[in-house]
Amino acid sequence: MQVEPKFMANKPVTNEVSVKQVVSDILDTVEREREREIVARRFGLFDRKETLEQIGELLGITRERVRQLEKVIVTRLKANAANLPHIEEGQNIFIAALETTGKAARISDLTAKVAADDSRLEQSRVAFIAELCPKLVVINENDFYYNAVGILEAHDEKAMKDQITRIIAAIKTIGKPTTIEKIAIEGKIKSPAQAAALASISKELATLNGQWGLIKWPMVNPRNIRDKIYVILKENGTHMHFNEIASAIKDSSFKRKDVTTQAIHNELIKDKRFVLIGRGIYALKEWGYKKGTVSDIIAQVLREAGEPLHRDEIVKRVLQSRFVKETTILLNLQGKPQFKRVAKATYTLAETTA
Repeated sequence: MQVEPKFMANKPVTNEVSVKQVVSDILDTVEREREREIVARRFGLFDRKETLEQIGELLGITRERVRQLEKVIVTRLKANAANLPHIEEGQNIFIAALETTGKAARISDLTAKVAADDSRLEQSRVAFIAELCPKLVVINENDFYYNAVGILEAHDEKAMKDQITRIIAAIKTIGKPTTIEKIAIEGKIKSPAQAAALASISKELATLNGQWGLIKWPMVNPRNIRDKIYVILKENGTHMHFNEIASAIKDSSFKRKDVTTQAIHNELIKDKRFVLIGRGIYALKEWGYKKGTVSDIIAQVLREAGEPLHRDEIVKRVLQSRFVKETTILLNLQGKPQFKRVAKATYTLAETTA
């Protein structure tokens, strides 16, 4: 079994050091303590990331001066990358990991592959090291992208963003959740692996159970209990009892799935996407089901027929949209004044004979 290269978690060994040690050794090359402080706090290398204002207040300088110094320090470190401790080793480890993920990845995913853990602190350190590697390109996090890194030889920042835009356009053209293979073909991306890596960087996209789509689509990004119910029913393809839905959610890959059966039942009742078609049994409205009691469905069947129907035919048609016992249908047919028997075992709507 092939083992992916990683930085070691604890004490340095031959040619391997921890991510924390790499960061510390790089910072040691910065002569001025104030400059080391700015970089460490801005990147969140030993604690949470801090704003320009917070650092400026701490150091007694303006936020603009902090921004200027940060830029100067990082530029200087990049220019001297060849002489920075462990950079070449770290860059090779990063590239080896990125080769397995379509030559690009979110910082969180890369960290999980190369570091001792994928904590926020380790992610910040990996992002800092990647920023200084000459053979890598970094996308900073904003409203549209997650913090990510790619192999510069494969694509620069503009190329990565252009390809992500093509992937989003391809998904919109397809119009529904689909596989990354189809998206790669539609978006003219070199390979499904590369398409998946780039798609994961976009904040406009999400994936669930091998399907990719826009983040606003419940099938790939269920935000609440109702959306999760919808996904379960959609994937099942047929009606389910609310107890079955609850079990399916608990066994799913959803991030948050600790919900009670009662909460699920309550959401099924309130959401218009779901139709009660039997005792505790629900289906999707988009499958052609309509809300209503058994007598409502009988009335609909007779109205659509436009003529009297034998009770066996009525039962047959009602069972196409309701999961109930035949006796329940017959009791409604015989006991409701809105239905009138016009011949042996043959019924019509009372309103049509008035």
